[in-house]
Amino acid sequence: MAPRALWKGQLRLSLVSIPVEIFSATKTSSKVSFRQIHKPSGKRVRYEKSVPGIGPVKAEDIVKGYEVGSDEYILLDPDEVDEIKLETKKTFELVQFVDACEISPLYFDKPYYITASDDLAQDAYRVVRDALRQASKVGLGQVTMRGKEYLACVKPCGDGLLMETLHYADELREADEIFTDIEDDETDKELLEVATSLIDKKTAPFDASAYTDKYAEAMQKLLDAKVKNKKTPRVQTGDDGPAEGENVIDLMSALKESLKEAGGAKSSAKKKAPRKKAS
Repeated sequence: MAPRALWKGQLRLSLVSIPVEIFSATKTSSKVSFRQIHKPSGKRVRYEKSVPGIGPVKAEDIVKGYEVGSDEYILLDPDEVDEIKLETKKTFELVQFVDACEISPLYFDKPYYITASDDLAQDAYRVVRDALRQASKVGLGQVTMRGKEYLACVKPCGDGLLMETLHYADELREADEIFTDIEDDETDKELLEVATSLIDKKTAPFDASAYTDKYAEAMQKLLDAKVKNKKTPRVQTGDDGPAEGENVIDLMSALKESLKEAGGAKSSAKKKAPRKKAS
């Protein structure tokens, strides 16, 4: 299945605008994934958005709340958020260029591929790619994806362009507060020489394919063995269907709480739904 573009818009360099699409450069499909199972019943564990005393709620009834005091929030309607006009929602403008080595590795967050949206855009796309490569620079700008405005840099990557999102300065923790207990003593010269020699002997070109996730491989090996083993405990979850029963339970809980607060009809509530003894 072809990957879905996370962003579509214009990559702008001064007066030149290039229609582009942005795709994630990483994938998680190769990793081992699990579902949580309720062991006594063998059913899948569900996660639902719910409100105390009400139970599960519809997605369209959820709005953003900003805390302004203790348990006090101002409410924002989704339409109000969407109305915020940011040019970076549709335009990624390269506003500055720097040497790649100027950006500390601390700032780099996640990589993305940038591609030209159509054949007509490829000429301009290649010009930007080759100009960055010839100048040995990366371009900086801001782009809005999934409700957040990112600082990002663009650099040549093979036949195309790579975008890497960057952390903002206020998102990074100062190193001094972490390294404060490390004494500033002079390093032993003999130990330094031995360590340097060891580094020289183990120095080689970087090859990411030489490294694999050994934990994931061991986990897959364990899973394969358990699949083959007929004695491995198994469950058939089937189709759990709509969570109607859960709504009833939540509703009953809400009614009981209401009765407690009202101070009445306690005895009748106990008869209809006897409370389970705590284990």
